[in-house]
Order: sequence, then structure tokens, then C-alpha cells
Amino acid sequence: MSAYLSIENVGITFQGDKGPFCALRDVSLKVDKGQFISIIGHSGCGKSTLLNIVAGLSAATTGGVILENAEVTAPGPDRAVVFQNHSLLPWLSVYDNVRLAVDKVHKARDKAWRHDWTLHNLSLVRMEEACDKRPGEISGGMKQRVGIARALSMEPKVLLLDEPFGALDALTRAHLQDGLMEIHQRLGNTVLMITHDVDEAVLLSDRIVMMGNGPAATIARILAVDLPRPRRRVDLACDAAYTHHRAEVLRFLHGHDTARDAA
Repeated sequence: MSAYLSIENVGITFQGDKGPFCALRDVSLKVDKGQFISIIGHSGCGKSTLLNIVAGLSAATTGGVILENAEVTAPGPDRAVVFQNHSLLPWLSVYDNVRLAVDKVHKARDKAWRHDWTLHNLSLVRMEEACDKRPGEISGGMKQRVGIARALSMEPKVLLLDEPFGALDALTRAHLQDGLMEIHQRLGNTVLMITHDVDEAVLLSDRIVMMGNGPAATIARILAVDLPRPRRRVDLACDAAYTHHRAEVLRFLHGHDTARDAA
């Protein structure tokens, strides 16, 4: 049986002023439907480049991406991306920022359905009461929640998150992580998330993909996180399995950092 999402021998080389630069080499990963995958590694290891290839925003030089037995060749609503920058349109309200995506993807539906669906997705991230506010009137964490609602409203097969909480304070980040866990538990969506946060990776993920350093970066190790769901960060704070998984990722990152410094 084929994987729901398959990244197969992906590599990408860019042409620069000093000649070709190989950013990724032979990256292969199979993801089952409903899995939450975190991708972690040092800056410059090609995490965002890999996510952009899955999103169809960049074309691989070698290999390819298969989603539900169809090759990914361009961006599409079956893959929604949430970036670290919320990318909301500042002149539109919270409601209209989400409704814009709903109208684009679900244009065959009637207006009443699209209205209800917009409100439903805002309710998933607890932003329905801020419908009439504009992005400049809400906090950074609230903007990210709207960005997630907009992505979810497209009903993507895969939700792609590029450090969505990286610019937020620790308390806001924790609240949004809890909200994302709740949404994932409820919807069972397939998620690929880039992060630099070890605790975030262990808390949220079914598997953690650890990237080696670039250039020509590839997957160095995959760690299965066998913690039962639903998860509560308070319960996991002193959990031996959680502590073990966290230590494994830290050892990997520290080891690769040492190798880079010695090079």
C-alpha cells in the first residue's frame, strides 16, 4: 500500500554567482494520512526549501513528491501553507481574510454555506468574536490563529506549517500549540511543520524528522514519538518518555552543531 504523502529522492540545486549550489540531496520520507510530522535542524539545512517543494512553490531538481498517488507539480488547495509571517491582508477584516480563501476554493457552494464555513473555521481557532477586526487591531498570536483558520478553511489534504509560532512570546506560543493539538485531534489532518523548538516538536509530533547540515542536506534521523494522545504539556513535564525523546533530539542537534564547528 502506497503512502498518503511520499517525498521520493528529492534534491534541489540552485544556480548562484559562484556556480551551482546543492541545497538538498536524496530526501525521502513517507507520511501516513493523519500523521503530524515535525522537521527540525540547524538554520540552512533546507527545511523551508523542502516544505516549498511539497507545497509546489519550488520545483525539485531530482526526485519528486506524490500526494494520494498524484505528482505535485504546482501549488494547489490540497496543500495549505502557514508561514511565520501571517500574510493577512491588512485592509480586510478577520472574517474577510478567511472568506477570501473560502470563496476561492469553494466557489461552487452557495453563499450561506460559505458564510457558515468561514465562521466554523474561525471558531476552530477561537477567533469568531474578532470577525470584524482588522489585522492591525489584533495581536500577533491572534493573527496566526486567523492564518491557521484560513488554511483549514481550504480543507487541504496536507497542512504545511513553516515555523508558525517562531516569532511569538512563549506563553502565546504555548496556547497556540495547545490549540493546534486540539484541532489535529478533532480533524485528523496530515501536518508537516518546520520548527526550531525541540519541546514543540516532541509535544506535537508523531515523528520528528532531523535534517543534517547543508549544503547537500538530507534526512539524518527520524524519531518516532510514541506518546499517547491526547497530550497535555503539564502531564508530560515530568514524563520519562517525553524527557527521553527531548534528550534524543537535543543530542542530535548538539552533535551536528559540534560537527559543523569542527569542519
